[in-house]
Amino acid sequence: MRYPVYSVSQLNSHVKSLLDADGTLSGLFIRGEVSNYKQYPSGHHYFSLKDPEGTVRCVMFKREAMSLRFRPQNGMKVIAFGRVTVFPRDGAYQLYVSTLTPDGVGDLHAAFEALKARLEAEGLFREEHKKPIPRFPKRIALVTSPAGAAVRDMIRILGARWPMGAVYVVPCRVQGAEAPGEIAGAIGWVNARKAADLIITGRGGGSMEDLWCFNDERVARAIYASEIPVISAVGHEPDVTIADYVADLRAATPSNGAELAVPDQNEQYERLNHLSRRMRKAVEGKLGESRALLDRAAKNRLLRDPMTWVEDRRTLLDRQQERLGYALRGTLEGRRREAARLAAALDAMSPLKVLGRGYSIAKGPRGIVGAVGDVETGDALELRVSDGSIACEVKGKK
Repeated sequence: MRYPVYSVSQLNSHVKSLLDADGTLSGLFIRGEVSNYKQYPSGHHYFSLKDPEGTVRCVMFKREAMSLRFRPQNGMKVIAFGRVTVFPRDGAYQLYVSTLTPDGVGDLHAAFEALKARLEAEGLFREEHKKPIPRFPKRIALVTSPAGAAVRDMIRILGARWPMGAVYVVPCRVQGAEAPGEIAGAIGWVNARKAADLIITGRGGGSMEDLWCFNDERVARAIYASEIPVISAVGHEPDVTIADYVADLRAATPSNGAELAVPDQNEQYERLNHLSRRMRKAVEGKLGESRALLDRAAKNRLLRDPMTWVEDRRTLLDRQQERLGYALRGTLEGRRREAARLAAALDAMSPLKVLGRGYSIAKGPRGIVGAVGDVETGDALELRVSDGSIACEVKGKK
């Protein structure tokens, strides 16, 4: 009896087809502890899940890993969802992980959403309650653990970007049951003593349990009640806490919080240099305009010889006087001619002209004699002739 002989790759492919055909293995949840965790430059994550009695190899490709909201660490309890199959090259079955969540996160997530909804309904997240971050803070209080890498990063960045600001570390625990009370107390202490212009509170990354103190209601209300602006800088970029919603500004990481808190001194120096150059250019332009104006003024004949203006005005006055004299003489001549015309007309109508032609005017006791009835016999008359008058007496009337 002859039995078929398979190659290794044929065997692996056959086992792979059997596993792929199993509906249970095509999508299942596995609970275990992370071990041998590695993230490769390609973005793929390789690790194992183990329990006290066994181990299974796992891989999470870059596309699925981009949706992770936490950074897996060795010893962390997680729940993985994926499919089980064989990698034909190695002949070993492994779990291809689609999603990965910390074990127990479901209860924490429910508590997070409940507190978030309640505080949002109270208005703690509203934009109108957000205080502006000071542009050039003089004193910055770091409410965080004095022993973590996060505080060293913040101090280093703040010193490099804005050494003019004083940095005070207000120590408190940022993990564990006592942490919320200490964080809230530290924020209240800074406010009571007005010890800073700005508060940064936060810590480095970790699991949801590690960051849970920043989802505590006491911390949220302390941030909301703070008269000093607060920057929340908790965990990594995907991590979002209640403190982030209440704070006046949310930073992706503690390092990012330090960057958002203060300006970059190099940028400010460059801005000042730019403004200085603009000011110098503006002053030089104004001076140039003034010099040009001064040069034009210096070339002005009036300024070089002020009497020129007086002489010009005297010449103008003489011309005006001459024009006025011509105008007056013309006017007087016209008036003379008009007076002569009127005198001639008046002379032509004068009674003296009539007397010159041989006529006379008789004037009696009762005035000019114009009719016989104006005189009586015996009346004395005065006859006015061209060269004098004659005394007469009325002898009779006809």
